[in-house]
Amino acid sequence: MRLSLLAVGRLKSGPERELVERYRQRIEGMGRSLGFAGLDIVELPESRARREEDRRAEEAAALLEKAGSSVLIVFDERGKSPTSEAFADRVRQWRDEGRAGMACIIGGPDGLDPKIRHGAELVVSFGALTMPHQIVRALVAEQLYRALTMIAGHPYHRAGHGDS
Repeated sequence: MRLSLLAVGRLKSGPERELVERYRQRIEGMGRSLGFAGLDIVELPESRARREEDRRAEEAAALLEKAGSSVLIVFDERGKSPTSEAFADRVRQWRDEGRAGMACIIGGPDGLDPKIRHGAELVVSFGALTMPHQIVRALVAEQLYRALTMIAGHPYHRAGHGDS
């Protein structure tokens, strides 16, 4: 299964880009033995349309073209907040179903066109807080890596056990 992270906007050089690249390399190293073909990171340019709705529509068309027939996972504050275990289970399920790819989508500054959210098989939120796209990109890469480690039975993930 091919994994891709599709994002509107370019991530500048710096610690966020380095962190995303570190997780991409870890996914590449671990993924092959689990039936995953690494992580493609695709940065799409922001639309220059004048109206916000037009910008979102243009960006949606570009995102959907790049995603092709992949399972769509959209990261949006209006989504659900699954546990890491539930997220890993979904990734495992799609792999086991023989799905060709999984595209993780992060929209631009104007957000995502509703047709992207409605076409997604999973809409995930990291919470109600607004976060910069570069941080969301790092969080998505980390959660993909965490999901693969859980599928592999690797001890990277340590679930909280209600110690408080």
